[in-house]
Amino acid sequence: MSATRGQAGARPAGAAIRSPLARAEAWLLAPAPPARLAVLRVLVSAYAAGWALARLPAHLSHTGQPAHRWQPVGVLAPLAAPPPDAAVVAAALAAPVLAVLAAMGWRHRATGPAAALAVLGLATLDSSWGQVFHTENLMVLHLAILAATPAAADALAPGRRGRAGEGPGPDGRYGWPVRLAALVVVLTYLVTGIAKVRMSGLAWLDGDTLRHIVAHDNLRKAALGDAWSPAGAALVGQAWVFAPLAVVTLVVELGAWAALLGGRWRTAWVAAAWLFHAGVLALMAILFAYPLTGVAFAPFFRLERLVRRPARDGRWSRPRRAARPPRSEPARRTGAAG
Repeated sequence: MSATRGQAGARPAGAAIRSPLARAEAWLLAPAPPARLAVLRVLVSAYAAGWALARLPAHLSHTGQPAHRWQPVGVLAPLAAPPPDAAVVAAALAAPVLAVLAAMGWRHRATGPAAALAVLGLATLDSSWGQVFHTENLMVLHLAILAATPAAADALAPGRRGRAGEGPGPDGRYGWPVRLAALVVVLTYLVTGIAKVRMSGLAWLDGDTLRHIVAHDNLRKAALGDAWSPAGAALVGQAWVFAPLAVVTLVVELGAWAALLGGRWRTAWVAAAWLFHAGVLALMAILFAYPLTGVAFAPFFRLERLVRRPARDGRWSRPRRAARPPRSEPARRTGAAG
């Protein structure tokens, strides 16, 4: 009887319950096509190149800063004095070039880490002169992940376009960097949401704290002659608006884990997060360009669909749409008669 019960309750092979850690590992290391990682490399590195070019005048201006304003943070914290002007100029000029080369996948084992280090240094330098910026943190983290992934250049790189069937297929080494980048996005939003709850508790939900933040930020910028938001300043007088805005803010930040579910949950959260940053820009004139361009959310999607695929003749063409089924014979006759 006991043996019968044991056989009846036995699980089939492979049906053993895995621990949460094992399931997380399987999710992280699941195979992915090399093009997915390659497209992420192109998007993130190209964005970094654009950022470095746009910020080039600001980075070069750091050479004229008075030394007494130097308040180093992050990787520059050990420096008691500002870095030499020559080092600042070299990093400012090299960063966009290195980022372009990394985007191309050219010698990515060298250009990827070099671009990540240059951008990290420049972003940290921006935050070491009295005001700590956090708008570039996610970009820097994504660059660091790509820098640790030499396989990012296995596709969409010089010399990597072979005929159909050539080149590497889906593999875990192409999947984990993309999923890690997605996980980093989720964690950054969760951390900001937790910080709000720790700072204000449930009082955040009445909107009064958010209202004061918007008012203070715009007033400070107007007093200092910086760009500020007339819409945000005008909306401060409408106290009732900020309670729903505060609730939406926490829902977006604390609900970031939904993006990992994929499908409609992912799409809904990405849309909500984008609208959240658009609202921050409208109310406080704070530009989070990385998420607003959509690059920050790229790891959540199947990026390989954006690129061409090799056809049988070795040429590159976009995936064809499914052909429409032929019309039935009666329908053809009707069309001909008409």
